[in-house]
Amino acid sequence: MATEDFAPAKINLTLHVTGRRADGYHLLDSLVVFADIGDTVRVSPAERLSLKVDGPMAVGVPVDDSNLVLRAARLLDPGRGARIILTKRLPAASGIGGGSSDAAACLRALSRLWDVSLPQNLESLGADVPVCMAPGAQRLRGTGEVLDPVPGLPSCDILLVNPGVAVSTPQVFGALRWRDNAPMPDTLPDWSTAGALADWLKDQRNDLQAAAIAVQPDISDVLDVLAGTGCLHCGMSGSGATCFALFPFGTGAAAQVAEGLAAERPLWWSAAGKIS
Repeated sequence: MATEDFAPAKINLTLHVTGRRADGYHLLDSLVVFADIGDTVRVSPAERLSLKVDGPMAVGVPVDDSNLVLRAARLLDPGRGARIILTKRLPAASGIGGGSSDAAACLRALSRLWDVSLPQNLESLGADVPVCMAPGAQRLRGTGEVLDPVPGLPSCDILLVNPGVAVSTPQVFGALRWRDNAPMPDTLPDWSTAGALADWLKDQRNDLQAAAIAVQPDISDVLDVLAGTGCLHCGMSGSGATCFALFPFGTGAAAQVAEGLAAERPLWWSAAGKIS
């Protein structure tokens, strides 16, 4: 029987770079949430392992072992086969964890198909895969290995916008000027409303934003456009180039802005949804 799993976009509402280890890995403190916008991984029985990619963002996505989906499947069980279909709706190299979320969805789907337990050494697939295994609001610290659930996050509508460019994460970290910045407060507030969350976020940071803009100036244009939409708060996710804007839940404002951007900026990718 075929089975499928959803691979939601991962959004860094904050991303504080708090240090760098001797081995070169950066230390982070980040508030991570997931949207109901994403890819789909469908798996079915087969004698050999194969990957097909379709969907509106499929162009250029590799189907060899450079794709984390295949590497995740082989990590789960290197000797078994399956037919994997990845439907791409999220842009690649865009700061919203698409590849990592795809790998996590593949692991969840194959564990059901093959009736095997999920692996423990997920860090071998990359620092973002562990946080994607149980999509929900989380505080990510260290190099991604310290994860704490964040209960009670208020529901918000969200708009994701990418200017149609890929950004290299190593290049952004290479352009980072300060690597020893303050973390978030030890205790996170109890946000009662979307507005309260947005007000708190205005005092937080994405320490990669300036470096990402230096690498890809189009990010600044996206942020300027989002700031003029009347949103509660906007920022850049991860290492870019995707930016987000938060709106009150259930108003339809995010979808209206997305519709307008599709007409005004046809080369940009945008999608509206919700986080909760």
